[in-house]
Amino acid sequence: MCFPENFLWGAASAAAQIEGGWDEDGRTPSIWDVKMEGKIANGDTCHTACDHYHRYKEDVALMRQIGLKAYRFSISWSRVLPARGIVNPKGIAFYQDLVRELRAAGIEPMITLYHSDLPLWSFEDGGWNSDQVITDFADFAELMVRSLPDVTYWFTMNEPQCMCRDYVELMPGSDEKQITRRMLLAHGDAVVRMRAAATHPLQIGHVIMGIAAQPVPGVLSEEAAYSMTFSDSVGCNGMSWWLDPMLLGRIPEPLKGVLSDEDIQRIHQPLDLMCANEYGAANYCSTPGRMNPLVWPGMPKSHINMPITPDILYWFAKMAYRRYGLPVLFTENGFSNIDFVMRDGHVHDPQRIDYISTYLAGLKRAIEEGVPVAGYLYWSILDNFEWLHGYDMRFGLIHIDYRTQKRTLKDSALYYADVIRTNGEAL
Repeated sequence: MCFPENFLWGAASAAAQIEGGWDEDGRTPSIWDVKMEGKIANGDTCHTACDHYHRYKEDVALMRQIGLKAYRFSISWSRVLPARGIVNPKGIAFYQDLVRELRAAGIEPMITLYHSDLPLWSFEDGGWNSDQVITDFADFAELMVRSLPDVTYWFTMNEPQCMCRDYVELMPGSDEKQITRRMLLAHGDAVVRMRAAATHPLQIGHVIMGIAAQPVPGVLSEEAAYSMTFSDSVGCNGMSWWLDPMLLGRIPEPLKGVLSDEDIQRIHQPLDLMCANEYGAANYCSTPGRMNPLVWPGMPKSHINMPITPDILYWFAKMAYRRYGLPVLFTENGFSNIDFVMRDGHVHDPQRIDYISTYLAGLKRAIEEGVPVAGYLYWSILDNFEWLHGYDMRFGLIHIDYRTQKRTLKDSALYYADVIRTNGEAL
């Protein structure tokens, strides 16, 4: 069986990680431009990153060469709104030009509104510690839908677990439950405003960081893994903490007294996709006093010590669909490798090829069992700025020489191109 005919084969990125142009054409800083100094490995910054702001046409041409059907990117909030209520025409024009370039290449644009880069102007006015951010985010969402009226796929936020945790670390004394409430309300209000502003039906989702337990024969049953995956006890890092209010209208036990019934009415808006970034099975899927047999000395891992657990896309898709009943879209899945241009001028990355092949085999199995899966977006299209890790991690299908900005398609990009061309038959 092939993947569905309309399967969205794609790749993903985020503004702060690839764009650069941090102080050009009216853009003002985000917190990642100025508030993380001294915290990023090697003293790196995201000020230039992959220089995608100036090289987007070259990058889209490479995406077309790979054969991408879809490309997920995020909007730099402070590029389009350099201050509250002030729209930057040059910032809007950049994303309009990018969307046109993608359309001309036959690639479906998929937009994440907020991918960690809170504008400095919002941060200095309280950011996620102030209710003002709820209105600010909804205004931003409506602006982008009106500015990019032919875009169908929208995601409100990316990995709220990480954003909430990182914000608490950035602003000691912040209350993660109140930040959760504001992020959830911002999401809900934005969805309402986006649908009202749209000129055609939208496909809207919210991207969760997949924290899923995988069954372990003889140790953890499928039912126990499901219960663990959606347990309220995981707290802010868990998925039910965020998704149950959004998708089920349910208040998780730890958030009772924080979220009201009136809040839930705003938060619980109809969504079209269950979106997740999923890289590997959560390490907590073991029983007390017994070692998890999924983890053993010398097991296959990525460059960043992340265990390779190929069946997790299968299990995640099954469990997510069972709980939320929406088509599943994997908005990120990828592998950090030690990549460099070799003497022959190529980047040989067989480990990444094996990773893609085995993870997609599990995803194909879920589809064959009847789970509706809308697409798979590899993380990431380019090697890029990986937050506090700087540029040491390379997840991309395309190698970036940060000294020259030269792009080189890796062997994995050519392999993925074949997978896309054959709609999965090349696995």
